[in-house]
Amino acid sequence: MNGQLQPPVGPDDHAQGPEGAPVTLVEYGDFECPYCGQAYEIVKTIQQRLGGKLRFVFRNFPLKEAHPHAEHAAEAAEAAATRGRFWDMHDLLYENQRRLDDASLAGYAEAIGLDAQRVMQALEDGTYEPQVREDFMSGVRSGVNGTPAFFVNGVRWDGPWNDPAVFLQTLQESAGTRAGR
Repeated sequence: MNGQLQPPVGPDDHAQGPEGAPVTLVEYGDFECPYCGQAYEIVKTIQQRLGGKLRFVFRNFPLKEAHPHAEHAAEAAEAAATRGRFWDMHDLLYENQRRLDDASLAGYAEAIGLDAQRVMQALEDGTYEPQVREDFMSGVRSGVNGTPAFFVNGVRWDGPWNDPAVFLQTLQESAGTRAGR
């Protein structure tokens, strides 16, 4: 629990942005967490501002006790990933955070072109539960104890993520750019 990302970003992670980007931002998130919902909007803005200088990685960290729909939402995102639609589902889940019951998840699956019955069967069978648990345990090993939790280039960042200007400046400095740019 030394503030280092465990394991480092690898080929099985869900990533947006170039692999060789000077900044890799990893978020451990919970689709039902209201703070993660706020962070979602901020990260989208930061991605637009930094463009190819940022690689964004998302790992599941559902806090099941506090958020009863978070586990199935994470599993639905993993189901979507098998069809190359992780980010479509990721965005829909955050944009519809207050409706994450199984019926809504089926609707989101259908909305992005997936077989809703197949996704629901996977949720019932717990098909993607091991993947979600693996993300969760990597968060535990990395010292994550709440969401959202961010790592910048493999190091835990405990600064004010909810202050977009400070967060962006930190990432720009990590990318070797000037904050005013």
